[in-house]
Amino acid sequence: MVQRVLSREHEELLADERRTLADLARALARFDATEEDQETLAAAVARLDELFLLVVAGEFNAGKSALINALIGRPVLEEGVTPTTAEIHVLRWGEDETRETRRGVVVVTAPDELLREVQVIDTPGTNAVLREHEAITRDFVPNADLVLFVTSADRPFTESERAFLQEIRDWGKKVVFVLNKVDTILREEDVARVESYVTDNAHALLGTTPAVFPVSARRAMEARQAADEAERERLRRESRFAALERYLVDTLDEGERVRLKLASPLGVGERLARRYLEVVDGRRDLLREDFTTLEDIERQLAVYREDLSREFRFRLADVEKVLTEVENRGLEFFDDTVRLARVFDLVNRERIKAEYERRVLADAPRQIDRRVQELIDWLVSSELRQWQAIHEHLARRKHAHADRIVGQAGGSFDFDRSRLLDRVGGVARQTVEEFDREREAARLADSVQSAVAGAALLEVGGVGLGATIAAIATSTAMDVTGLLFATTLVILGLAVIPARRRRAKLELHEKIGRMRRDLMATLTSRFDEEVAASISRLQEAISPYTRFVRAEREHLDAQRDELGRMAADLGDLRARIERLG
Repeated sequence: MVQRVLSREHEELLADERRTLADLARALARFDATEEDQETLAAAVARLDELFLLVVAGEFNAGKSALINALIGRPVLEEGVTPTTAEIHVLRWGEDETRETRRGVVVVTAPDELLREVQVIDTPGTNAVLREHEAITRDFVPNADLVLFVTSADRPFTESERAFLQEIRDWGKKVVFVLNKVDTILREEDVARVESYVTDNAHALLGTTPAVFPVSARRAMEARQAADEAERERLRRESRFAALERYLVDTLDEGERVRLKLASPLGVGERLARRYLEVVDGRRDLLREDFTTLEDIERQLAVYREDLSREFRFRLADVEKVLTEVENRGLEFFDDTVRLARVFDLVNRERIKAEYERRVLADAPRQIDRRVQELIDWLVSSELRQWQAIHEHLARRKHAHADRIVGQAGGSFDFDRSRLLDRVGGVARQTVEEFDREREAARLADSVQSAVAGAALLEVGGVGLGATIAAIATSTAMDVTGLLFATTLVILGLAVIPARRRRAKLELHEKIGRMRRDLMATLTSRFDEEVAASISRLQEAISPYTRFVRAEREHLDAQRDELGRMAADLGDLRARIERLG
């Protein structure tokens, strides 16, 4: 239809519209839009090449069929006080009156001049008793180039009509109101009052002031059927039908029909663009909250790392204190032992070693084992608590919007997001449920002991960490004292022993101090590695969720930009169409 009457100067506009709507169709396909929405847009574009589509809608018993019969000038449609139109009726031009049902649509032909350029659609009532009849009407509205909305003068602008008109508004359709059955109103001022009521309510709902035509379809049909010219003229005046006919013939001339025909698919495109922009924004809002959750988890992990580091240093100081006490007792031991009065005792290595272990080491190995084990238990419990916190975070995130349907127009987003939350949350839950404190503590204890022994180049068996450190301390003490060379001390006598004691104490201080520093460094390094590994395990568990949220945000930002540009392009096209002469 458009190609047949559109002037050359407007061909560029039509080409731009087809291109923009094709881009929108591709975007909706990529967006996983519903099949119904994609088909609606495709049908709207296809109808650019068809006749102008005038859809007649309204409540049942408002007189829609009677109005169409009056327009055509013959009773081609059944009328009645019950919902007589249960199907879509399409009226087309034909040399003879025919009626044929095609795919659930009743096609009626009649030899009326209006139908040469306009197809008229009669729809079931907006308040039909059968819900599927009302659905038929709602589904057909996107195809309309112009909606002729019929409301009854005895019950104008009902709630069901308001709801239906709101959908028409969302599709961007031009609406002309027909106030039917005005012959039931006796006084002219009452007709004017009802007409004003319909105009005001339509303006409030649609945002524009529509054309409103008070008519009596029944009187108009009687006028067409009247044999007497005077009677026919009287009935036509009473019907007030001339103004509506003049509007359809004069106002809806070829240029106006083209303008409305071009604008019709734009309304469909604009509604779909708005709808999916809302879906994108809803998903972006949901992702924004997901980002907040991830940021909360990252903050938790940062605090977790800081708390572990601070608490570890504090607990490590307890271990260092034990070693410092060992050193102090060692210095006292040399003062008491390395002297002339005990020179013969120094010859007995086993005796000196036993005394050294009793007086210097004392219960240090047990203290070290206990405090290091407390440190290990604390670290293991801290990791378990962190797993529990992440599991609770993800569980709350999953259920926070369990009743919120975001993206039902294309469900892959919600499915992927929910699936990831299930999977990641399942990993956290399983880790919490299967976390074995004793096994983890034993593993960490063995690791720490091996690290300490390895740093000291000491072979250890199944002994505890305290015994390992005691072995290091004892070996160090024996190395620095040289007590096995007691014969030398006896020979050198008084001059050598004080100097040897001072040297032994200094070397003991330096070497045990070095051992203590090396031990603290080894323990710190090992625990730092454990903390890093713990955080890495936690981050790895949520990494699929993190990657999805970040990738989906980039994807949705791109989609929003694309849909926003298309909505703007559609708006520009509408402005160009409105300027058509």
